Formats: sequence, structure tokens, C-alpha cells
Amino acid sequence: MSESLTTSTPAWTSRFAFLMASIGFAVGLGNIWRFPYVTGENGGGAFVMVYLLCAFAIGAPILMAELMIGRRGQMTPPGSLRKVALENGQSTHWQFVGFMNLLAAFLIMVTYCVVAGWVLNYLFKAVVTGFTGVDGSTALNTFELLLGDVSGMLFWTLLGLVITGSIIYAGVQHGIERAVTVLMPLLFSLMIFLVIYNVFAGGFNEALSYLFTVDFSKISPSVMLAAIGQAFFSIGVAMAGMMTFGAYLQKSVSIPRSVIVIICADTFVALLAGLVIFPAVFDNGLDPAGGPGLIFQTLPVAFAGMPGGHFVSVVFFLLLSVAAITSMVGLIEPLTHWLEENREYSRHRSTLTVLGSIAFLSIFSVLGYNYLSDYGLAGKDINGVLDYFSNQILLPVGGLLIAIFAGWFVDRNTTLDELNMHDGLVFKLWHFLIRLVVPPAVFIVFVLGVGW
Repeated sequence: MSESLTTSTPAWTSRFAFLMASIGFAVGLGNIWRFPYVTGENGGGAFVMVYLLCAFAIGAPILMAELMIGRRGQMTPPGSLRKVALENGQSTHWQFVGFMNLLAAFLIMVTYCVVAGWVLNYLFKAVVTGFTGVDGSTALNTFELLLGDVSGMLFWTLLGLVITGSIIYAGVQHGIERAVTVLMPLLFSLMIFLVIYNVFAGGFNEALSYLFTVDFSKISPSVMLAAIGQAFFSIGVAMAGMMTFGAYLQKSVSIPRSVIVIICADTFVALLAGLVIFPAVFDNGLDPAGGPGLIFQTLPVAFAGMPGGHFVSVVFFLLLSVAAITSMVGLIEPLTHWLEENREYSRHRSTLTVLGSIAFLSIFSVLGYNYLSDYGLAGKDINGVLDYFSNQILLPVGGLLIAIFAGWFVDRNTTLDELNMHDGLVFKLWHFLIRLVVPPAVFIVFVLGVGW
């Protein structure tokens, strides 16, 4: 076991473990179904180029800032922001940005764990039936029955939380590291297997055309904003996870190089997901619609009609389950470590406290799909309100403030030291982006997101 960074902060034993945890956190369910769909609808290869530009010009600078602040502070987001602010002669009120990040992670988990439960339920269905004989109406009815089954949804939600909790419970090195160094290579292997399968199963050329045909005529201001939003949210900034993972990062690891790997891997997985999902959709003449319907209503019909569909359906939902669990680990770990850091809870007690709180509130998320579906705010149901507040308010505001803090309130020499960089072209580019490009870009996304 490696030495801890401080007496209370654990450390990754290797750069590989850190990268696997970070990529696993970034690659989630929304990333797998949403990115390919948005790409196909917004110019294919042209959108990918715009997205990569946004990811490296907006997402990468914020991610570098988060990891830098986390490693400098060696605490959870509130503590790291407070420590770095004091070191640079700034107000300790910056710690409230960290609390905003923690709140975002908590609220996202309340709804995300329910959707992860759906995935586990469908993995079970795939193992038992392989969706044999399923047609469009049957698939729709199956999903509607799931949404109406309160006890069933609660069971699968709790199962997902228990699996995630068991990883967190074991600690950073014995739990998270061991899990991600197995689960992420498994995820990559499953994706590559399914892509190779699709090359021979049919629909692959149509999927390639859908995803990679360059059509610059579709690039409009709205598409540019979609690319900015996708880049910002896909990488997982302002959700507390990356800053906490940065706190566990050894000084010898290069943050800029790690960020490049994380963003490239995140994009690569998202594009591979398109080559996993859309060949089956096109080969069966189905509608490549986005959203949960694609995963839970459209694809089961495709699995029912394809050669080896039973086996493929198991592999696919196992893949989704891995993505869901690794993302939940990144959302829960900062909350757990905050209780250890500030309430002096043991790792075991803090894990059970966080999981218990999320499990209790997830009941309202589950009921939001049935008995409480008519209750909400401003025309949104319970889950819509939680999603709007966390994704449209907390994340962009949190990311904006992190960029402003890192770019304008942290001393240049502090930044150079923590990033292990020379005051050369690369650093100057990052400093320019984090100060003058990222804040207005994120502010525009925020304003349009709240409908101002």
C-alpha cells in the first residue's frame, strides 16, 4: 500500500487506477445513449469535431482546475477550496462552491440510482429471457409495468446502491481501485466485442454513416451550444467527483496529460456506444430516437430479432450496468469522504449514512414515476425538478465559479507549481481559456438552460 498524501487522505496507488476511476465516473448512462444520438442528429462527423473543440477548450480547462484544486487541498471540494483560498489570501467563502458540488452529486444520485435500477432489472430480464419474442407493443408494456411497480423499482434501486456501497465501503485502494481496474477494462472489452459483432450482424455501415458523415450545413448556433453543453456535462465537472479524485492524486502524476487521456477516452467510449447501439437499430428498421426509450423499448425488439440476440442482450446490459456503477462510485465517494473529513465518521459509518439518505429519498423519485407523477413544480414532475435544479442550475454555476476561482483568484505561481508546468505556451493557453473563454461560454449555456 502506498503512503497517504496526508494523515487523513488516501492516495491512488497508480496513475492507471486514477484514470480508470475518472473515466468510469465520466462515462455514464446518459453519455452512452445521448452522445451518439446527438451526434447523428447534428451533423455527424462535423458535430464530433465541434464537440472535441468544446471539450478541449471548455471541459479540459475546468477539469484541470478541479484536479489542481483537489490535489492542492487534499480534501473534499469544500475543504480544498477553503484551503487553496486561504493559501492565496482569498475569502473562505469559496468553500461554498464545494458544497454546491456536493449538493449536485447528492441530488443527481437520488434520481440516477433509480435509472441504474432499471438497467439492473433489464440485465436480469436479458439473462432470463433474452427478450425472445418481444415486439414493439410488448417492449412498451414491459417498461410501463416497470414504472408502475413501486416495490420492484425499489428493490433494483437498492441493489444498485448496495453494489456501489460495497465498493465505497472497502475504501479507496481496496474498494474503488480494485473495482475500477477490473470494471473499466471489462467495459472496454464488452464494447469492442459488440462493435465487432455488429460488423457482421448488419446495420454497421448505416451506423457509420449516421455518426460520421460530415455535414457542416447542420452546424448552427444551437448545435454549437449543444456541443458546449454535451462537453461540459459529459466530462463530469462540478459534480465533486473529479475534485475528490484529484485529492487522492500523487504529485508526480501530470494533470494536463491525465485530462487529455480522460477526455479522449470519454469521447471514444461515447462513439463506440453509437457503433454498439445503432447497427441493431438500423438493421431492424427501428427509430434511432434518443432518451430512455431507445434503451428500454427499442433495443429489446432488436435483440429479439437478431442472431444470438439472447447473448448480445446480456452483454449489452452488463455493459450499461458497469457504466452505471462506476458513475455512482464517483458521485457517492465525495459525500462519504466529506463525512469522514468533517464529522470524523469511520469509512463504514459514512458509507452507510450516505447510502441510507440516498435510498430514503430515492423512494420519492420512484413514486414520481407513478403515484406522485402529477405532483411537481413549474410543469415538471418530481424527477424533472431534481434534474433541472442539479443539471441546469448547480452544475453550470458550479463550473463557472470554479473557472473564475482558478483563473482569477489563484496565484499564477501556485497554479504552475501544482500543475507541474513551465510558464510556456501550453500553460498560457490554459490560463487564457480558464479566464476569458470558459466563463462566458458556461454562462451562455446556463442562461439558455434556465430559459432566460
